[in-house]
Amino acid sequence: MRPELLPLAASLSAKGERFALVTVVRREPPSSARVGDTALVTESGEYHGWAGGGCTRETVVREAQRAMADGEPRLLCLSPETNPATRSGMIALQMTCDSGGTVEIYVEPVLPVPRLVLFGATPMVEALARIGEAMGYRVERGAEASLKGAHVLVGTMGDEDLEVLQKVLRGEPAYVGVIASRKRFDQVRETLVACGVPRAAVERVAAPAGLDIGARTPEEIALSVMAQIVEQRRRKSVVTPEEAVDPICGMKVAVAGARHSAQVEGKTYYFCCAGCRTKFLQKGVSA
Repeated sequence: MRPELLPLAASLSAKGERFALVTVVRREPPSSARVGDTALVTESGEYHGWAGGGCTRETVVREAQRAMADGEPRLLCLSPETNPATRSGMIALQMTCDSGGTVEIYVEPVLPVPRLVLFGATPMVEALARIGEAMGYRVERGAEASLKGAHVLVGTMGDEDLEVLQKVLRGEPAYVGVIASRKRFDQVRETLVACGVPRAAVERVAAPAGLDIGARTPEEIALSVMAQIVEQRRRKSVVTPEEAVDPICGMKVAVAGARHSAQVEGKTYYFCCAGCRTKFLQKGVSA
């Protein structure tokens, strides 16, 4: 990795933010990239370092954002050839701009360690803590834990439920589950709304928490809660970043972080490089 990227990667990791590391593993001239060139792409599309210029950069940003979304690394082959020779598992992407050359790039997403924040000290909560740790989650206890982006289980069993849930729902968690019967939580729900908590936030609470697997023991209930958390995480991960098509070369461009755009007659167009943007503005929208 380029030395100047190390502090940035460490900072993003410490803040629990997603990013992707990009490395050039093979190239054919006249590509401007060199084997070993590296870059870092943030979830918002910011690009740091170097792994090729022009259209290569925009394609890499798009594929890096996809990798961060699904959590899967990928090996890219960017080439001007219509059907470039690729190996098994490689994604072939045609370069339609004038840069020329072929470059192979490995994209590795770096995802934050998932966090599980627990309120309560019941046997079920303790069982969930053990399951979470076994699955690689960072398990934290309520009170002082950061709630943003965390998976939260409220197992206080009636004690301080309202106070805890008001705090939790203000903290932007990724998941909130409550160990409570439907009847009891119906009462809690209306009380929360009466206290000023937005109904939309309350409706996202899973109560009773967990998938319906017929669980009875504390360990089985804990398993059902973790299964629900995993289901939600995986369902969210398939959401792909918004993309646009360059009207000049036809390449796909990630909207988030796009460097080249133009607004004509109230519509925004996105481009893989400055050259395509210039051609578009010279020819007009009819091009």
